[in-house]
Amino acid sequence: MEPRIFAPVCVLVFLLLQCSKTVTDTPAGPGEWLCQQVSGCGDQIYNPLEQCCDDDTVLPLNRTKLCGPNCTFWPCFELCCSESFGPEKKYVVKLKVLGVNSRCSSSPISGDCASRKIFSH
Repeated sequence: MEPRIFAPVCVLVFLLLQCSKTVTDTPAGPGEWLCQQVSGCGDQIYNPLEQCCDDDTVLPLNRTKLCGPNCTFWPCFELCCSESFGPEKKYVVKLKVLGVNSRCSSSPISGDCASRKIFSH
């Protein structure tokens, strides 16, 4: 093999070997970072082990929000859905399905807000 071709081939093989490793913990070296998928939220990067992306906003996984006037939900894992309209709205909390753009109409019910209590984090 010619020397001028040998160096790029070696670099390519090195990168392929680095990317083929199964990483079970925090990457130990800079070569492994090249192969990690980066989670983006709008124009921000976040750590999916500690945060989530909700409506282009990075939130901590333990963040709660109000769903209706008297119930809370975790926006990283659940959706707040209005089940009725008018003066007495009924709210339910539905699960977000991993890897799918979850919607109130198609997600499984997690709980009825009438049976949930307000708590803050």
